[in-house]
Amino acid sequence: MIHDPIADMLTRIRNAINREHRFVDVLFSKMNQNILKVFQAAGFIEKVIVSKDERKIRVYLKYSRDRKSFISKLKRESSPGRRRYVGADSLPVLQGGLGKAIVSTSHGVMDAEEARKKNVGGELICSIW
Repeated sequence: MIHDPIADMLTRIRNAINREHRFVDVLFSKMNQNILKVFQAAGFIEKVIVSKDERKIRVYLKYSRDRKSFISKLKRESSPGRRRYVGADSLPVLQGGLGKAIVSTSHGVMDAEEARKKNVGGELICSIW
């Protein structure tokens, strides 16, 4: 039984990057799917294939020509035991704007930059750079 599916997804992606795998399978959930859409829109992963029958999501990782991953760090910010909420005025800027903070808002899951434009805060889920 997995108590934190988001942390499990991030750990699977980190492990796959360390082993330089082409893709990784993660457990299907709407939250995982929405987080991966933000990763894909930001250019950190190549593509996402959802298989609801098998309850999994296949994530194709993105590498440069010299096999260096586009993701250098993935960090879970909020956990089930300790939720971390931020207001629209205190959303983080990571790595001088090169990284993304993923926020779950009342308008859906989005990166901090988009949440700042819409002037909404929410739960800070994870950071990627």
